Amino acid sequence: MNGKRLEGKVAIVTGAGSRSDGIGNGRAAAILFAREGAKVLLVDRHRAAAEETQRMIREEHGDAAVFEADVTSEDDCRRMVAQTLDRWGKLDILDNNVGIGSAGTVLDTDLASWERILRVNITSMMLASKHAIPAMMGGGGGAIINISSIGAWLPRGLTPYATTKGAVEALTRGLAADHGRHGIRVNCIEPGPVFTPMVSAGGQLSEEARERRRKAAVLGIEGTGWDIGYAALFLASDEARYITGVVLPVDGGVLLR
Repeated sequence: MNGKRLEGKVAIVTGAGSRSDGIGNGRAAAILFAREGAKVLLVDRHRAAAEETQRMIREEHGDAAVFEADVTSEDDCRRMVAQTLDRWGKLDILDNNVGIGSAGTVLDTDLASWERILRVNITSMMLASKHAIPAMMGGGGGAIINISSIGAWLPRGLTPYATTKGAVEALTRGLAADHGRHGIRVNCIEPGPVFTPMVSAGGQLSEEARERRRKAAVLGIEGTGWDIGYAALFLASDEARYITGVVLPVDGGVLLR
């Protein structure tokens, strides 16, 4: 293709920071979107993390702004879209990347924890989409990418988390069916056991466990945030103009096991 893949596009990336200086899924997507010509609103609850992503983008002469927000707040979701429209006049892409983990069965989970993971992992995506979609409709269409997990298919003691990730996939299909007529494509990425700052936070993942994760993939290689970011870039681009309602595993073949 000639030119940059997202030239002239405007994107919101939620969870655009990382827990450390490394490259998480949201930071990777934001950098790649900007690298390919998009103007990007970097949304994160931790402003300093988003500012680090902005610094990386500006080093490559990209255009990005920081917006501190809690995407479980409808008012914050409304304001982040308004900020995008005020700054750049339109919205073409939404990358819903916020999520938290949770281990255990329903017997181990209290109601407050259950409601929190539902709100962070699925309600946040509904709220962001609810306010982004009218803006996209006003511009003739757009693309939404939701980040789920292969945990939706492989719960293994992560029942609350797996439940929310399955819900992300159902939400994706519902949004795709509802808004295809508005020119809005909605797709979902299922990361496998990629190595990101969220996974490695606090040094809780031993080298032995990291190696087991690598070997779980049929390809025998370790995934990174860049792998998820490149998948998001493709789904956001016009190369995916005929793709909607799809759940794309990016897992090195872990599900094949």
